[in-house]
Amino acid sequence: MPSLYGAVSDPYCYKGTTVLKNIPGLRFQVELDAFEAISTAQRSDEPFPNGRLSVRHYRAIHRHLFQDVYAWAGRYRTLRISRDGSAFCYPENIASEMAKLFAGLRVRNHLRGLKAGAFATQAAETLGMLNAIHPFREGNGRSQTTFLFLLAAQAAHPLNLDNLDRENFLAAMVASFTASDRLLTGEIRKLMR
Repeated sequence: MPSLYGAVSDPYCYKGTTVLKNIPGLRFQVELDAFEAISTAQRSDEPFPNGRLSVRHYRAIHRHLFQDVYAWAGRYRTLRISRDGSAFCYPENIASEMAKLFAGLRVRNHLRGLKAGAFATQAAETLGMLNAIHPFREGNGRSQTTFLFLLAAQAAHPLNLDNLDRENFLAAMVASFTASDRLLTGEIRKLMR
């Protein structure tokens, strides 16, 4: 399977491949995909790390989900990457952009006390920014979804992830990166109980 990310001379991959270096040493993408799916699903069934919805907490979520797969789980990427011609945040700016995003979230009281529509709109904005920053080499989407789930629960707007349509949600995330958060707001509203 070809890589979705554009990256030049990727030190995260085994030489001559697009397969990310991984803890079990799997060299074929299909095997890594299967192992990653099983491992992260198992970790998703466990209690998530406690935290205050901060940068540190967000990184702990990624570490929790991917600890069995990648040695760098929870650490910011050090490589410039893009998808479909759109560059994500440069690695030298990730820490400052994450600090700015989470400071803003803290100022907005982690979206607590908002009505459903306002919560969905502001959560979509936050998720869209997280996606644009794309702090990790892999696993950003799953970390974002997990964080959204925790953020919504603490804001008294619990989500039903059984209603998540992966294809529509991914399209909404892409649209939030290139156009607007309107579709993503709608997808979040569909998840709200």
